[in-house]
Amino acid sequence: MNIAALEAMLQNGKDNALLRFGLGKAYFDEGQASQAVTHLLACTQFDPSYSAAWKLLGKAYLQSHNTAAALDAWTQGLAAAQTKGDKQAEKEMLVLVRRIHKSANNQHG
Repeated sequence: MNIAALEAMLQNGKDNALLRFGLGKAYFDEGQASQAVTHLLACTQFDPSYSAAWKLLGKAYLQSHNTAAALDAWTQGLAAAQTKGDKQAEKEMLVLVRRIHKSANNQHG
């Protein structure tokens, strides 16, 4: 489904976690990170345990050059993934967090 169709659903009052995740992913895939952040944040407010949303939110923040917010999103996402037993999302976010820390250490080292 395209962004216009998803936005139309939102305008018609069908606001929920799944719709917001869809919009966030669509905007992220189009390279519109700030729009993605808006919808992914809304998604995590609807469903704080939505680990895929936290993971993508972190990536959107990173694309927006906001490393601190990305780390924060992934930290919250890790907690959500661990609570849900979502091992795949947990593993992916751990890799992303380690990559950020390694990059920071290389810049300061």
